[in-house]
Amino acid sequence: MTPPAHQPVHEPLDRQLAHRVSVDRLAEEVRGTFGRETVEELLRSSYEDLAATATLPDFLPLLAERFARQRLHALARLERRTNDRRPVALFLCTHNAGRSQMALGFFAAHAGEAAVGWSGGSLPGGEVNPVAVQAMAERGVDIATEYPKPWTDEVVRAADVVVTMGCGDACPVFPGTTYRDWEVADPDGRDLAEVRAIRDDVERRVLELLAELGVPVDHHRTATPPPVPTTQEPLR
Repeated sequence: MTPPAHQPVHEPLDRQLAHRVSVDRLAEEVRGTFGRETVEELLRSSYEDLAATATLPDFLPLLAERFARQRLHALARLERRTNDRRPVALFLCTHNAGRSQMALGFFAAHAGEAAVGWSGGSLPGGEVNPVAVQAMAERGVDIATEYPKPWTDEVVRAADVVVTMGCGDACPVFPGTTYRDWEVADPDGRDLAEVRAIRDDVERRVLELLAELGVPVDHHRTATPPPVPTTQEPLR
């Protein structure tokens, strides 16, 4: 039997079923905004992008659904099909396994529902750095369920500010997009003490960014008092 269009081929039946369930769920979520064909296309490409570096293939359908949901949100903002006007920050590094994941974790923890955070990498790794996960857990921020993913055009273009960390010329540049380049050490291969210092540096920068964006900060969402940010002018 030939699999339906846009369904991953040569996959176990349970993953094919999961894919169909994901299409149904996402199509229902964006009903009235995007058609089923758009959902199927973004889910298919999200699956293929993540499959290239997946270390746990059984989780691919779930992760692809999460990635596609983010991309649909970005596309809706880009095409002005949503009334959601919360500021969006995108954090990029090379492998989307350390710095950008810590930044996203702190951004989500401190901003809550007042802003939207995304992350991505130019060469996504296979998993989030376990030492970074441990260091963030000490602050009460759980990034263990996050996963490395590539950046996509619609996600970059839909962000209000794009923060780059170490990806150099590989980071995407689009006219009209606001960029911040953070010189943050790479936690890859470093011990916990070193990663703690990187973690604290990242949090300080995230708090500065939130101040620039005019987003109220909830300091009670993390386990210990955060570093005090310097005063910045709001983004224009």
